[in-house]
Amino acid sequence: MSHYADYIEQALASEGGHLQIGRGGFSLHFGLSTLSGYDCDTIKAEAIEAGLPVYDSRKVDFGVVAKLACSGPMIAVGRTADPKPWNALSFVPLYHVMDAYRQAGAEVYHMPPQPVETDLDG
Repeated sequence: MSHYADYIEQALASEGGHLQIGRGGFSLHFGLSTLSGYDCDTIKAEAIEAGLPVYDSRKVDFGVVAKLACSGPMIAVGRTADPKPWNALSFVPLYHVMDAYRQAGAEVYHMPPQPVETDLDG
């Protein structure tokens, strides 16, 4: 058992829990917490094996990643997503951010299904 297993379990139990990997290391998001570090390949392998949503943007053009990170909405982890319309300060379901990174060329694993939209979503 790895020293990340407990954190990965917490992420799996959290709505929106996921692992994000970029040029600056990793961020594992769970509940209202984040675990950050630089042991990217170890935690990536363990998270994928456990079935946790993972996106790795290390090979995506830096400018594209910067635009997504600074201009895109934030992932609603352990909280309810904001209603549409969304902007850079909105909290959205994990799917929407992972899909944006996937379209930009990031490696994506265990992406959640697209949420069903309702009349209340905007």
